[in-house]
Amino acid sequence: MTYTDTAPQPSAPAAPHKDERLARAKRRVAALKGFYIHLLVFAVVLTGLFAINFLTGGPWWVLWALFGWGIGLLAHAIAVMARTPKTIADWEARKLRQYMAEER
Repeated sequence: MTYTDTAPQPSAPAAPHKDERLARAKRRVAALKGFYIHLLVFAVVLTGLFAINFLTGGPWWVLWALFGWGIGLLAHAIAVMARTPKTIADWEARKLRQYMAEER
């Protein structure tokens, strides 16, 4: 009779990986939430500015605010929705490990 090791292996290496994935997911959700708040504030403020511009008459100065803030909102959307390049993700992971090591 031969003995074979069929005992389950400890799952310690998988736990940090799962924690890292959870932390990344939480950061992505927080970034998306920040974008939605930005979008809501943009819509509310621009609606008010359009109303003021309409009621006061004159040239449509509100379009400058729409254009300028719209560029910022578009940049925020791209930053949140786009995938992070691998080099940046690797740099973030290295920095996180460095800062965590400094906290010990």
